[in-house]
Amino acid sequence: MNQVSQQHTAPARLVIASRESALAMWQAEHIRDRLRALYPQTEVSILGMTTQGDQILNVTLSKIGGKGLFVKELETALENGSADIAVHSLKDVPMHLPQGFALACIGEREDPRDAFVSNNYDNLQALPPGSVVGTSSLRRESQLRARFPHLKIEPLRGNVQTRLRKLDEGQYAAIILAAAGLKRLGLGARIRNVISSDDSLPAVGQGALGIETRADRPDLQALLAPLHHADTAACVLAERAMSRALAGSCQVPLGGFAEIMNGKLRMRGFVATPDGTRMLRAEQTGEISNPEALGNTVAQALLAQGAGEILASLND
Repeated sequence: MNQVSQQHTAPARLVIASRESALAMWQAEHIRDRLRALYPQTEVSILGMTTQGDQILNVTLSKIGGKGLFVKELETALENGSADIAVHSLKDVPMHLPQGFALACIGEREDPRDAFVSNNYDNLQALPPGSVVGTSSLRRESQLRARFPHLKIEPLRGNVQTRLRKLDEGQYAAIILAAAGLKRLGLGARIRNVISSDDSLPAVGQGALGIETRADRPDLQALLAPLHHADTAACVLAERAMSRALAGSCQVPLGGFAEIMNGKLRMRGFVATPDGTRMLRAEQTGEISNPEALGNTVAQALLAQGAGEILASLND
């Protein structure tokens, strides 16, 4: 369907549900602006919401129910009709969506890697023994502990600005954040070093945006089709399939990262113990046209190495 015919079917009004953090609002505004450009006759607005995940900042996510806490209130807004679509950081979206919801669109990925942020040191290797590094992610923590057992890893919650403020106040020698969030907020200058995906395998979906709708709104899925980025979607669907097969959540230190290389999909995954003493890795290559099969293959390779034992011990 071309843009002209799409405009005939575009609604008069479209409401985007979003968290109210600066990064979430940037993402929602980015989608709003793209939709306005596509459908100039549609009034596109943003409904800002505070989620449970935004309110509870003194406990790590893995202890309070995981990243789904950033999504639930937005889904309620979709359910009761006060919003039409919800924009998420895809790494915050649970692997199983509740009945009645669909991931209608996956936007083009920003830099998927982790970023090293410090006021005094150039990279992780430069940190002296006992230096405090802040991260709220079990995935990052396990990889840091495996590579740098002499560092002290401490929890770090809050939005990007809050985390940077805690660093600037001297609570940490360095913090690890997603490069994508810093770049989107115009804070790329704070990145001292972008950590190679070989050294810190990214989170499933990191750097990609997902747009959620109610499953009974095919009209919205058609409307969002021009924002869908097929290459990003192939990578992210492989990653999410791996995580789903491993029952991945915030309670599990795992990473999954797919990229398109020479016309194929290359996927790497890991599962670890939180202290990084046991680290299982797998890598497979598959067809871009069947990303979920590749993700499942990587998951099976990890399970064959004993990932199930690690996962079972974490769920006790």
